[in-house]
Amino acid sequence: MLSTSYPAAPLSLLVCSTPVHGHVTPLLAVVRTLVASGHEVRFLTGARYREAVEATGAIWKPLPADADFDDRDIDAAFPGRAGLRGVDSAKWDLRHIFLDPAPSQLRAVDSLLAEAPVDAVLTESMFFGALLLLCRPAGQRPPVVNLGIVPLALRSRDTAPFALGIPPLPGVVGRIRNALLNWSTERLVFGDLQRQAQLLAAEVGDRALTTHAMNYPALADAIVQFSVPEFEYPRSDLAVPVHFVGPVSLASASTTPLPEWWDDLDDRRPVVHVTQGTVADADLEDLVLPTLRALADRDVLVVASVGAHRLQAGSLPANARVAPYLPYDRLFPRLSALVTNGGYGGAHYALAHGVPILATGNTEDKAEVAARVAWSGAGLRLKPRSGRVDERSVGAAVDRLLSESSFRGNARRIGDAIASAPGSAGVETVLRGVIRTAPPARSGSATP
Repeated sequence: MLSTSYPAAPLSLLVCSTPVHGHVTPLLAVVRTLVASGHEVRFLTGARYREAVEATGAIWKPLPADADFDDRDIDAAFPGRAGLRGVDSAKWDLRHIFLDPAPSQLRAVDSLLAEAPVDAVLTESMFFGALLLLCRPAGQRPPVVNLGIVPLALRSRDTAPFALGIPPLPGVVGRIRNALLNWSTERLVFGDLQRQAQLLAAEVGDRALTTHAMNYPALADAIVQFSVPEFEYPRSDLAVPVHFVGPVSLASASTTPLPEWWDDLDDRRPVVHVTQGTVADADLEDLVLPTLRALADRDVLVVASVGAHRLQAGSLPANARVAPYLPYDRLFPRLSALVTNGGYGGAHYALAHGVPILATGNTEDKAEVAARVAWSGAGLRLKPRSGRVDERSVGAAVDRLLSESSFRGNARRIGDAIASAPGSAGVETVLRGVIRTAPPARSGSATP
């Protein structure tokens, strides 16, 4: 365990994120804490997030135009993406949204390091400019700390490849399975991505890429995972230190106004919340509307957040209530269950309040979140078919969450671990330890 008796000297830090809401938001919570502790923080991300970054007290630095985009309409920003699904969509996103901007991202990082040296660089996993930075010798770069905003994606003999949503299988059989899946996924499914990453590393780095592109956080000096061990698969063969600090954005008081029906939550019926998050909410038939219909005949109150969608009250079941957005800090203590497509932050918010989860996501990192919900015993996983969930299955799953006490018991167990975790404050402890053990030549290094 890292000692907390570190020097009080302020640090100079560079935080980097792709310009995507779910990537930037948890980093804002970390930056706010670091700035409040007296550290100087520059935050490299997209123009859309300038105001949010500056509100933390950090200095916003713009990504180059060819690495910036408006994530509110990804298909418009990347026309070649429209219509892709499943593996094809994942491969396209990884290559064009995340890997292609990496050289430009690295040039921006180098420029900022030349402008003012830093004690460490903090970066989320999909900022692939960090992959290229980590292809330099340790003496020619600052320490790099990876911030785990999605489930831990490190390759391990104990786990299947990330994004497949396959839980661990103990013993020799499981390790053989994992080895075969890792080999086939890295070489057959994401082989093109790896070849492109190796080409980029050869062009801008001083050594070859020594691991698969998706596993590049293993090259970092440390990983700070925004979760607790109780919600993450154990691994016995990790070379990089992984520090669990718990979720980092639970404490902020919401300013979202209460809907006019808020007092209906007091009628003693179990309250079930359903959400598709803030990104995957283009079609409410994917999850929200099927859930409202599935629970229409149950003695529960179903509360949905629907974003910009406008639903007529007369078209809803009698036990349904909807609002564009809801104050989660006031809603979640009242919940009996959460139905979600599986956002990492939302799942942790539910667990922090001991709320059992039905997770249905099967894209991006959501399949991994859903798999961990089921593996941990804190809820159930329901795989959609062609992007949609089966209403009868949703109803049956929610019935189980409400009637079987083990789900709430496991959610509370994980919630207790979250309550004991340091959150954003734990990031500084990790940083101090990494900086203290780094070779002196590394701190403040920019380009070779």
